[in-house]
Amino acid sequence: MKKDIHPKNYRFVVYRDSSCDYSFLTKSTIETKETIKWEDGKEYPLYNLEISDKSHPFFTGKQNLVDTAGRIEKFNKKYKINKKTDKK
Repeated sequence: MKKDIHPKNYRFVVYRDSSCDYSFLTKSTIETKETIKWEDGKEYPLYNLEISDKSHPFFTGKQNLVDTAGRIEKFNKKYKINKKTDKK
């Protein structure tokens, strides 16, 4: 096994799922700029997630409605795709 390949700056970090307001505390090396006061009264770095096991359809068994029109428009805008002029 190679020596000195793993980071040494592990610390407790709060991960918050913004879609269902679920948070959990675990050790991580992720860099964050925000902090939050946890249930134990201590302040920890905060990392915001868009999805976790509490909100993912695979784990919950419930399908979430997703704004696909917004995603398609964002994709088209990003790659400068114009439906009217790109038709063959």
